Amino acid sequence: MICRLIAATSLAAFLALAGPASAQDVIRHKIPNSDFPIAQAVEIPAGKTTVYVSGAVPTVADPAAEKNTLAAYGDTKTQTESVLRSIEKTLSGLGLKMGDVVKMQVFLVGDPAKGGKMDFAGFMEGYKQFYGTADQPNLPTRSVFQVAGLASPGFLVEIEVTAVRP
Repeated sequence: MICRLIAATSLAAFLALAGPASAQDVIRHKIPNSDFPIAQAVEIPAGKTTVYVSGAVPTVADPAAEKNTLAAYGDTKTQTESVLRSIEKTLSGLGLKMGDVVKMQVFLVGDPAKGGKMDFAGFMEGYKQFYGTADQPNLPTRSVFQVAGLASPGFLVEIEVTAVRP
């Protein structure tokens, strides 16, 4: 009986120290020895709701420019900011935040101004306004692909995300 009491007391003390929510938190693993603003891996605990957000494309940045052109939507940085603002708005409508994103897939079209190569630096300039900041330190896992084209000839960026409801 005394052994059971000690075991029960020890278990209760351990659970109190561990905290009731610790087993339910999303765990983000940083890339070792790196400050690159993505997670190496993310663990989602059982029982969490996963939300898949469809690919978002940029909004028109210059309404005076010819429709469906790069001039209408802007460069990669401008389009990245537009797309991430759109994702932020979608997430907000679902009761989520950018910090709830655990996975991001980015599709970049080669920029004619960059010799047909994707403008990764421009993408990162826009991305770092939303991720890896003091206000929003939660980093998603992420893949970036160069693709031949997107739905409009003026699109350089499309991003889809997966979020987890806290």
